[in-house]
Amino acid sequence: MRIALAQLNQTVGDLDGNLARLGFAYERALTVGADVVVFPELAVTGYPPEDLVLKPGFVRDNMAALAKFAATTGATAAVVGFVESATDGLFNSAAVCIGGVITHVYRKSRLPNYGPFDENRYFDPGTDESATVDIAGIKCGVTVCEDIWDAEGPVKEQARAGAKVNLNINASPFHRGKWREREAMLVQRAKDANCAIVYVNQVGGQDELVFDGASTVIDRNGNVITTAAQHEEDFLVVDIDATGLVTAALGSEPRAKLDPIAEVYQALVSGTRDYVRKNGFTDVVIGLSGGIDSSLVAAVAVDALGAEHVHGVSMPSRYSTDGSKSDAYALADALGIDCRTISIEPAFESYLAMLAGSFEGREPDLTEENLQSRCRGMLLMAMSNKFNWMVLTTGNKSEMAVGYFTIYGDSAGGYAVIKDVLKVQVYALSRYVNERAGREIIPEEVLTKAPSAELRPDQRDDQSLPPYEVLDAILELYVEQDMTASQIVAKGHDEALVRRIARLVDLSEYKRRQCAPGVRITTKAFGKDRRLPITNAYRG
Repeated sequence: MRIALAQLNQTVGDLDGNLARLGFAYERALTVGADVVVFPELAVTGYPPEDLVLKPGFVRDNMAALAKFAATTGATAAVVGFVESATDGLFNSAAVCIGGVITHVYRKSRLPNYGPFDENRYFDPGTDESATVDIAGIKCGVTVCEDIWDAEGPVKEQARAGAKVNLNINASPFHRGKWREREAMLVQRAKDANCAIVYVNQVGGQDELVFDGASTVIDRNGNVITTAAQHEEDFLVVDIDATGLVTAALGSEPRAKLDPIAEVYQALVSGTRDYVRKNGFTDVVIGLSGGIDSSLVAAVAVDALGAEHVHGVSMPSRYSTDGSKSDAYALADALGIDCRTISIEPAFESYLAMLAGSFEGREPDLTEENLQSRCRGMLLMAMSNKFNWMVLTTGNKSEMAVGYFTIYGDSAGGYAVIKDVLKVQVYALSRYVNERAGREIIPEEVLTKAPSAELRPDQRDDQSLPPYEVLDAILELYVEQDMTASQIVAKGHDEALVRRIARLVDLSEYKRRQCAPGVRITTKAFGKDRRLPITNAYRG
């Protein structure tokens, strides 16, 4: 049996566009003589469709789109994910289409309801876990994503029913190192079930989520036969015999996976590209401060969209150093992007004058610092309105965690590229940018100077926060591992510091709720994964 794996980048809600991509890949499968082509999970609707599936009209339209696609099929079968509405519920299903009709439907039985997943909100679980389908004389199991993670689940049941190949369709979101977990699981599942695994994942960005592809074929002995590219569309072809052994992998071999820094960087690029383009924008604008965060965001944006679609704005104030202004322009020159300078001084002075009467008798404080940031946010949003450029914000996860940003100021924008990237990793990614280019893209001065918001004379981040190496270690435990402050202290961290950081994280929840979405690269990102109450008196 010849199997084609179509690793696609679908768009949520774009039924016509998704259908066109399915059709193109199906035609390609015909040209290679495939007996079956396998598509990602919910390939008709895009994943995750979220509350769109609560709209009966959307569900009807998706089923009509599936029927339209099925009518185009011939002798080559297609396994296609769609939302199925039936008298007994709503299901995340896989249709087997052949000869112009839908011949079989498999319903996902294991519904994930953790992290970014919320499938119990939408779907009912399927119950026919042992169903199989004959394709080209070989008995195949069909499963959907989470089904394969259960060692005692449908893969094993279908193998007991005689399946020699399991066709598993997926929308498996990226996080750092996810492919290692996934591949180890697939190898074990193939060995346990004594059947070949054909694992097809989607690629691309959907709001906060990024899907990394890396579709895989594993034979019944647990050997990785071939893998698709990470973070890009791909098309694989394999031949599998009636015993579940792969006899040929046409034109591809297992690809070397990206290293940990490279895979995170590519996820940022993929997520940014798709969020901008799928939402109808072509260009972005970034406030270039001459600092490390805005430098990394600009580099990602150029790789995502092309230099001609990225615009930088330097917005100096009375506290900006000459070095910061020159570093911003050095970066812009190295990236080949448009950059302009718009001083915030006239606006800042006007605000101070307007507020002078109300603030009389009070010393300058954080209020005046935040005013400067809000002046910059206003200017960037004006550029966005005038030129239809999406504003990319530049705050990192360390700052987002402890509220070291100005709401309605530097947090104002459409997409937060490095929202899930801790500060220490920002530096690692920035060095990667230069190493990959073989030249200095992000100026060395940016990599080595002390971080500063430059909102008061001689300001440095370490006057308000502990060193980022210390801060990030605490945040990894408190935010990403859900430890209490007491548990973190027990691991040897300073109690006063831990409780101060934990308090800052908790107090900043209301600010984060009002920030732009951003690329998810960890298992505990603000937004999709971490949903703590704003009103919260717990101090563990």
